[in-house]
Amino acid sequence: MKVPLLDLTCQYKSLQSQIEPAVMALMESQLFVLGKPVSELEKNLAKYHHCNAAVGMSSGTDALIASLMAFDIGPGDEVIVPTFTFFATAGCVHRVGATPVFVDIDADTFNMDLAAFEAAINSRTKAVIPVHLFGQMAPMADIMAIARKHNIKVIEDSCQSIGSVQNGNYTGQLGDCACLSFYPSKNLAGFGDGGMVLCNDEAYAQKLRYIRMHGEDKRYYHSMIGGNFRLDALQALVLDIKLPHLDKWVELRKRHAAIYDQMLCQEVTTPVIMPGNTSVYNQYVIRAPRRDELQMHLAENEIGSGVYYPVPLHLQECFKHLNGKPGDCPIAERACLEVLALPVYPELADEQIEYVAETINRFYQ
Repeated sequence: MKVPLLDLTCQYKSLQSQIEPAVMALMESQLFVLGKPVSELEKNLAKYHHCNAAVGMSSGTDALIASLMAFDIGPGDEVIVPTFTFFATAGCVHRVGATPVFVDIDADTFNMDLAAFEAAINSRTKAVIPVHLFGQMAPMADIMAIARKHNIKVIEDSCQSIGSVQNGNYTGQLGDCACLSFYPSKNLAGFGDGGMVLCNDEAYAQKLRYIRMHGEDKRYYHSMIGGNFRLDALQALVLDIKLPHLDKWVELRKRHAAIYDQMLCQEVTTPVIMPGNTSVYNQYVIRAPRRDELQMHLAENEIGSGVYYPVPLHLQECFKHLNGKPGDCPIAERACLEVLALPVYPELADEQIEYVAETINRFYQ
């Protein structure tokens, strides 16, 4: 049977009767930028995450950029980021003129290593961006304690972990802010790009609102330099229709993960979820010996898979000027050779998940 890594059509068809009339009404209004759909989504996502404010952005990437700008981070500043993450985490730091400082990861969770984080702090460090990778939160209590000791800001990169919980706290409740992405592959997915910044400081939220409108505090008056980071009304409309279904979809992802956990052979390492964490399984990522051969075997059996990520950021060509070299982050470098994401989206049938697990087990037998 065919098992794609991700199939968005089933989800769309289940909500088509709600989405299409709402989209048609928006088209009739011709009001496509910000407006009521965005403010409604902001209100509902702030409530969902138990945060005081949510500010819609044009993408998860722009949410990160705006968050850094709102903390006045720029040239001469350093921001600590894990080397094993999507490019935007570090690319955004560079785009505001600051310097990303790459640190290694924990071997079990793939999230930022605490000792490496603290060792990288110096007088130029202005912020840290812990990434809640694959749907599981980084150890925020320890990260916040270290950050407060050194007076640095904490920007949670929650682009893969909307709705994730740690010891009863949602992402966005613990850091100075948290950034979400609504890219179509995310658990809460739009019809294109979209993002959000969550925070508890209303003054900071208001600054973000100015920044997303070119720094405009009233029409054609600019108190600062910002960017064009506004969330489209169309995306907000679709996301607000999907939001009430998010918890159900996450439960299905967790159920699928549990089937993999039970069925997969001992040759592969299944995800490790730390005590107190609830993962939302944006990706189900295993460590696999002979990973590339296994991926080819899966493709031959019409099973989709993905490598997140093949090259750590400290070894990317565009960051060559930062003098990263092989061996700087050995745990991340090893992960790049072993990780493989398996299909876990909510609409999978049990038979498909079992077929994926059985195909992997046959490879190692």
